[in-house]
Amino acid sequence: MSKPFRRVVTGHDAQGRAIIQSDAPPPRTRKVGGPNGPTFYEVWNTRETPVLIDRSSGEPPEADLTLAPPKSGTRIRVLDFPPESEEMRKITSEQAREHFAELGAANAVRHGSGPARHPYMHRTETVDYGIILEGEITLIMDEGETVVRAGDIVIQRGTNHGWANRSGKNCRVAFVLIDGRFTDGL
Repeated sequence: MSKPFRRVVTGHDAQGRAIIQSDAPPPRTRKVGGPNGPTFYEVWNTRETPVLIDRSSGEPPEADLTLAPPKSGTRIRVLDFPPESEEMRKITSEQAREHFAELGAANAVRHGSGPARHPYMHRTETVDYGIILEGEITLIMDEGETVVRAGDIVIQRGTNHGWANRSGKNCRVAFVLIDGRFTDGL
């Protein structure tokens, strides 16, 4: 696994001066999908755009880990994807739904019009910026796939997709998720 990272949050003191409000690892971390699943580091979320900025309210609280950002909001999270195991490649559609149900998103599981190209194919009504921080991972679409590596950025626009770490090493990706709305019959 990758080394831990810090979440540095800024704010304002009573006089309106800029301060460091907190400096620690992300307080919410969870492994999803059993021992071979990814680790989610929940970094921050917002509940509206534009975001109201006050002196020191902090991150809006959340009861549990959810895949999508709050309605009209944003979310930043980091995921550590361990190398994909043979066991992971053979999961059933029902097991994939259970995996996404842990994130409150069982309905995100999509297998396109034909057979699934990957068991964890899914789709959310969001625009996501995926920034590969370390390692490499394969982005799988209904049609085609590509390997993305540290320094690459993926702009995911509400498309059905899956991630496969075929590299044999951990891959760390920072995701910024922005609430969206499908149009054009999507």
